[in-house]
Amino acid sequence: MESILDLKNFNVTYVNKHKSVYAVKDISFKIHKGDSLGIVGESGSGKSTLAMALLRLLPERSTKISGVAEFIGRDLTKLSEEELKKIRWNELSVVFQKSMNSLSPVHRIGTQVEDIYKVHHPKATKKEIFDRISSLLELVNLSGRVYNLYPHELSGGMLQRVSIAISLIHNPKLLVMDEATTALDVVTQGQILDEVLKMEKDLDMTRIMITHDMSVVATSCNKVAIMYAGELMEIGYVKDVLKEPLHPYTKGLLSSFPSLKGDKLKLEGIGGFLPDLSKLYDGCVFAPRCKYATDKCRRDKPAKLEMKDGRNLSCHLYGGEE
Repeated sequence: MESILDLKNFNVTYVNKHKSVYAVKDISFKIHKGDSLGIVGESGSGKSTLAMALLRLLPERSTKISGVAEFIGRDLTKLSEEELKKIRWNELSVVFQKSMNSLSPVHRIGTQVEDIYKVHHPKATKKEIFDRISSLLELVNLSGRVYNLYPHELSGGMLQRVSIAISLIHNPKLLVMDEATTALDVVTQGQILDEVLKMEKDLDMTRIMITHDMSVVATSCNKVAIMYAGELMEIGYVKDVLKEPLHPYTKGLLSSFPSLKGDKLKLEGIGGFLPDLSKLYDGCVFAPRCKYATDKCRRDKPAKLEMKDGRNLSCHLYGGEE
C-alpha cells in the first residue's frame, strides 16, 4: 500500500531565551493512501502543533523541529522554502480551525481564490479559475454566487465550506483539517462531515482530521491516534480502538463522552492536569493522572508496542512483567 506520510521520531520544541517547551515528542506513524486519520487529545496535547509543523507554518526562529517527516518520498523537514511553496496547496493542503480568520474580510471570495490558484498556475485565466472553484463549491453544497460575495455575507458553516473548497483547488494528495468543524452547530457539522466523506470517495483523497471530539472520529475516520502531552499514547483502526481501548488515557477520554447506544453510564472525567511541557519526564508522562500507574510507570518510559490487531501503544500494562 502506497505511503503518503511517514513520521519517524518527529519532535517539535518551542524555544526562547528562558526555556524550551517540548510540544511534540518522538512521534512515529504512517498514513497510507486513502486513510483518514483522526488525531484526538485534550487541548494542549500537541495536535495542532504537529499539523502546523508538517506544513512548516510555525515560526522558524522560535521552533526547533527534528526527526523525519517523509511526504511521498520527500522529507518535509529538509525542504527549502521554495520547495515547500510548490507542495503547499498543490499536494499538501490545510483547512484551518477558524475559517473567518483565514479569509480576508475586505476581498471577495473570488479574488482570494484567484490569488491562491495563481501561486501554482500564474497564467490561468479568470474563467479557468471560476470554472474550477464553481465545481468545488457545488461539491460542498454551495451556490456559484458565493464567488462574488465577501466573507461577512456568509454564515459560519458557509465559510467553512468555502475553506474546504479552497483547500481542494489543486487536488492535494493529503488534506489536513485542523478542528475544521469545532465552531459549528451539530447539524452543520454533520452536513460538512458527510460532504467530506463524499469528496474523499470522489477525489481519492487522504486526510488527517485533528479534533477533540471522539464522535467526529467515529463517524468520519478509519484510523485514530491518541495524543497526550505531545506524545502518542495509542494508534490503530477506529473500530478497534473505540470498541476496545487499551491505553488508560484512551479509556479516560471515551468515558468522558456520552454514548448514544446501550445503557446509560455515568460520565467520568480524567482527574488532574496536563504536565508542564517545559520539563522532560523519566517515566510515562500520563502516570501522575493514571489510576493504574505503578512505580515502574513513574520510573521508566514505556516501550512502543505493536499489538495483534495492528495498533501501537505505549503502556507498561501490556509490556510484560514488572
